Amino acid sequence: MTDFASLLQPDRGEAAISIARTGSEGFEAWLKTQSAQVRTLVAASQFKGKSGELLILPGSRDGEWSAVLGSIATPKPWDLAGAAQALPTGIYRLAEDMAADGALGWLLAHHRFDRYLAKPDPIPQRVLLTKDVAGIAPVVTMAEAIAMARDLIDTPAADLGPAELEDAAQTVAKQGGADVRVTRGDALDRDYPMIAAVGRAASRERAPRLIELEWGEESHPRIAVIGKGVCFDSGGLDIKPSSAMLLMKKDMGGAAHALALAKLIMASRLPVRLHMLIPAVENAVSAEAFRPGDVLRSRKGISVEIGNTDAEGRLILADALARAIEERPALVVDFATLTGAARVALGPDLPALFANDDALADEIGEAARKVSDPVWRLPLWAEYAELLKSGVADINNASEGGFAGAITAALFLQKFVPDGTPWAHLDTFAWRPTARPGRPKGGDTLGLRAIFAMLQRKFVTA
Repeated sequence: MTDFASLLQPDRGEAAISIARTGSEGFEAWLKTQSAQVRTLVAASQFKGKSGELLILPGSRDGEWSAVLGSIATPKPWDLAGAAQALPTGIYRLAEDMAADGALGWLLAHHRFDRYLAKPDPIPQRVLLTKDVAGIAPVVTMAEAIAMARDLIDTPAADLGPAELEDAAQTVAKQGGADVRVTRGDALDRDYPMIAAVGRAASRERAPRLIELEWGEESHPRIAVIGKGVCFDSGGLDIKPSSAMLLMKKDMGGAAHALALAKLIMASRLPVRLHMLIPAVENAVSAEAFRPGDVLRSRKGISVEIGNTDAEGRLILADALARAIEERPALVVDFATLTGAARVALGPDLPALFANDDALADEIGEAARKVSDPVWRLPLWAEYAELLKSGVADINNASEGGFAGAITAALFLQKFVPDGTPWAHLDTFAWRPTARPGRPKGGDTLGLRAIFAMLQRKFVTA
């Protein structure tokens, strides 16, 4: 794991390379204050002060230099990432100091997934100084949480099954002083029949389980955080084409988000009683696999006809939701790489947000805008529940015709959340198909910072 703490340090006045910032709007005014030599460099490099642009300026002595970063008026977390990736090893100081949380991109520019590289290229260590000393620890923790989630998502399924996901939960719990309970085997068959059914085709070494983590004072408001933990999704007997399986190591991306959020909640000592749940399975193919047309009995007692074995994520989430609701939480949030329909509608960058409470949806939306971690709300359109009707069971796990796939998946989950319990569901991609500064191609957290910011505002200021 990258030592992020060493890359963001208190500014005690030591020698450092200066990074000035100028935006497109104030660019001409800034340029007029510069020397003829600088104006020549600006013209030659076609620097316009646009966000992410970087200009290197020579100093008055040999070996001296500084940098100018194009930036917008209100810096976003990733504005410094491009600069960090372009600059050499050294110690840097912003000419106009900014809050430490603006350094998230700077820190994550130093992280990469190199577990399988024989000789990974060294990453230049660029140290950023800040006067916001109190803000250092939170942004370092955020970077650590995001990097952990990315590494989990990027790890191939051969090396990350339900057992390894349990190990990751145990590590997070140990760091935060939490308790972990794991249900597997006969107890899982009895108490969580849909989790057991989805995972029963996998080998014994990759047996399904429900992982639960609890932390915090009993007197604090209880919140449930649930993450879909399908460590690999073949589609089951409704098998996916090979092209659709290529990224299915990331189908546990919801679990990675839940673990990262648990880490943030515990590290910040948020005044809540945390209940994190990860149903961990592999949706495999064998003689033990559950079949299209089967009827499963859920933990809640609702019977579910299997219209498609590749709609397995909602099944395991439903049992986890039922367990969470039994503790009467004040709030439930789940993360899941649930539907391709959400990606068709919103693309890879925008998690689809569903919520049964308008005030909660507004709080998440406001927090998302504040921390530049966008989400997009889609409706829980009740009339589409007809698409999930079954002739032999209480509900079907898949709709016919392919219409409104993300909405019908969310409506399925809503059946397991009672009215009056605020609930938010994020259908997230958990993946970057193309690299951006501070965000390499591969696993990523989308919606994590928005939900954490909402929780901070909701419970710290309560």
